[in-house]
Amino acid sequence: MDSYKNKKDDLIRRLRKIEGQVKGLQKMIDKDTYCIDVLVQVAAVRSAINSVGKILLKSYTCSCVRDAMTTEKQDVIIDELVDVFIKFIK
Repeated sequence: MDSYKNKKDDLIRRLRKIEGQVKGLQKMIDKDTYCIDVLVQVAAVRSAINSVGKILLKSYTCSCVRDAMTTEKQDVIIDELVDVFIKFIK
């Protein structure tokens, strides 16, 4: 199983870095930083949070979905997977 539990330390490290980036964005806005510089940092935060999401999505697919394929919960898990994909790509 590829549960995210064995990636917890990495995920927490990434999220703390993202938290720092967001605080940096707040300071940039407060200091009236040039729009382009702020937008570049927004893109960096978006990329970082997407990376966290990809790790979690892979973990979910490789553990929960794989396990469900051997049970009668297949349809429920597939619907759940499709829903999360739709939310993730918005």
